[in-house]
Amino acid sequence: MKDKSYLTNIEYINDIFEQYLSDSSVIDSSWRYFFDGFTLNSDNESLTLENVPKEELEDIYNEFKVLNLIDDYRKRGHLFTETNPVRKRRHYSPTLDIENYGLQKEHLTKKFKAASEIGLPVSTLDTIINHLKQTYCRSIGVEYMYIRTPDIIRWFKQKMEPIKNEPQLTITDKKRIYSDLVRATFFEQFLHKKFIGQKRFSLEGVDAIIPTLNFAADYASDKGVEEIVLGMSHRGRLTVLANFIEKPIDELFQEYVGKSYDDESILGDVKYHLGFNNIRVSNNGKKLFVSLLPNPSHLETVAPVALGFAKARINKKHQRNFDKLLPIVIHGDAAIAAQGIVYETAQMSQLEGYGVGGTIHIVLNNQVGFTTNYTEGRSSTYSTDVAKITQSPVFHVNADDPEALVYVTQLAIEFRQTFHRDVYIDILGYRKYGHNEGDEPRFTQPTLYKAIEQHPNVRQLYYEKLVQEFPSIANELKTIEQNYSSKLQQAYDNALQMPIVKVKHFLHEEWEKYRHATQTDFELNINTSVNEDLLRKLAIQLNTLPQDKTFFSKTIKILNERIQLINNNKVDWALAEQLAFATLLNEQHAVRISGQDSERGTFSHRHSALVVEDTDEKYYPLKNISSTQAPFYVYNSLLSEYGVLGFEYGYSLASPNDLTIWEAQFGDFHNVGQVIIDQYLSSAKDKWSLMSGLTLFLPHGYEGQGPEHSSARIERFLILAANDNMILANLTTPANLFHLLRRQVKAPFR
Repeated sequence: MKDKSYLTNIEYINDIFEQYLSDSSVIDSSWRYFFDGFTLNSDNESLTLENVPKEELEDIYNEFKVLNLIDDYRKRGHLFTETNPVRKRRHYSPTLDIENYGLQKEHLTKKFKAASEIGLPVSTLDTIINHLKQTYCRSIGVEYMYIRTPDIIRWFKQKMEPIKNEPQLTITDKKRIYSDLVRATFFEQFLHKKFIGQKRFSLEGVDAIIPTLNFAADYASDKGVEEIVLGMSHRGRLTVLANFIEKPIDELFQEYVGKSYDDESILGDVKYHLGFNNIRVSNNGKKLFVSLLPNPSHLETVAPVALGFAKARINKKHQRNFDKLLPIVIHGDAAIAAQGIVYETAQMSQLEGYGVGGTIHIVLNNQVGFTTNYTEGRSSTYSTDVAKITQSPVFHVNADDPEALVYVTQLAIEFRQTFHRDVYIDILGYRKYGHNEGDEPRFTQPTLYKAIEQHPNVRQLYYEKLVQEFPSIANELKTIEQNYSSKLQQAYDNALQMPIVKVKHFLHEEWEKYRHATQTDFELNINTSVNEDLLRKLAIQLNTLPQDKTFFSKTIKILNERIQLINNNKVDWALAEQLAFATLLNEQHAVRISGQDSERGTFSHRHSALVVEDTDEKYYPLKNISSTQAPFYVYNSLLSEYGVLGFEYGYSLASPNDLTIWEAQFGDFHNVGQVIIDQYLSSAKDKWSLMSGLTLFLPHGYEGQGPEHSSARIERFLILAANDNMILANLTTPANLFHLLRRQVKAPFR
């Protein structure tokens, strides 16, 4: 328990009281609320704490003890919640027992003015504690008091405490929740019966994610969202595809029973890795475009890819308006706690080049990773403790309370739309089977799985709750079950009649004018030429600085040398790149380049952002070509390869008509992001029929800097190059660079 010795220090309290009398705005709100009540009951204008009778002074001390109790419920209440459906919570000390605050049982019936701190009138301590328990210690635990922005702290208090974190749902809402739970549980059970022995990575145990997502979509639409981008790994993915993305169920079943693909170029992948786009209609009648990104088996790899995709859509489709697109990333508890890519992605969240206006992170917390207990899988208290590095709030919610989940998700969306910050929702549930349906979990977690075996699923629990609350709707709920069962059987019968699996290409409308490369394309002569007069004009314009700004003398020298080059009919590497970018921008192709030190360039060659002398202002020549040019983006990335390369790959998926570049500080360093190269760049074409125009800059050379700066590990790319999946180019002249960059955009294939 933190030190509270100041409660008996009359001088300390009197100093704060004098500050209150002088200017109440400078002291903490908890003291201010108390002193408001203290002075309200006194007509003595010269009142000080030193002349207060002993009995009243004791009351003052007790008021502060109650204020500290309230403060600790806000800070530590999440440690004492009822959020775990199948396990007892770990013991945390000290508890929130009143004795730890110098209060006794006789105080429970005593009334305290401190109740005003949580929006209550003068109330008994018992009433205050019940209010706090309902708000912070039931099915919902909240971590937010570490956030350093007072407005956010105040916002959460005002949203949660007046209603005690109790969902405000109509009977129609509750029937919708039940319908979603039926769809989630019946879909999983149908797969289990019809496709015996096949892996599906069941959602069972966290089934309530389906009403959570569906209510989230409707609420987001009400808040002005027009698009949702979703990234998730395999757990529960099929159910999400069927019951949130609304992929036709017969097509999902077809992937189990089909014999071949209608696109012969696809080698295929397991069905729980596939992506999908769709338009769903929200309750308010508005259309909502939803995308689920394809993902490999590498857990969490899809997170930066999804956010890069979202960033591109925000820039291109929504005029950089964060409020129009909502990114959601669904994690597993073991993965979010241990995968380094999670930290890299989190650190992007507030950076200009990578921020997407806040992401809703949802953790499907099974309390186990494959066979590893959660106590063996992390050192942190929670799997979501990474949220604290960006001061993001965290909700911990019992997976057996779908109403609480719906409420929390709506609150999370409102927070995101208000503050454009990340928010995390930790759904405490379980995994009904092993890591997959053929795995035996009792080898390693016998006691846990004994509890799970005896535990009714959330649909059954919610059915009993609704029938008890509304006895007259029992038959209606049974009808919902029967109708969905019939729908599943009909979809299965349809799938049996369709032996050829249909492939709906991801983001088809954006990519319809492009195609996969063929062998002859690598010999194709693509026109990448530009009128010489235009090149000269652009070169001089880009390297002539505005007269009303002062620049570093060495910067001026570099730009003057470029003008001399063009006047002498020559170009160097930097000028060739600059002209390639400029001509593409002039032809309405956006250019984005990001990497470590990309603005200046690792080798001090690019100078795309020129700092105005003695200021922090930057001038970007490539952003000042004309009023009608396409956007130019250049960013110094955080010190990350894996996360940033994944982000830029995702960005390229939504930008087929643009030039998207990831630049390694040294080419050899790409091996830190090897997962993206292996699982996406080299193989996404064969697995998912996915196209990308991402360009990698991998500078290297034998210049005495040792083996880790010398080769760009070209042999790795040579091994991965197959089936016309990539272009590898070791350039020898600036002209090569100019034409190759333009060819990357002008080619009809990707």
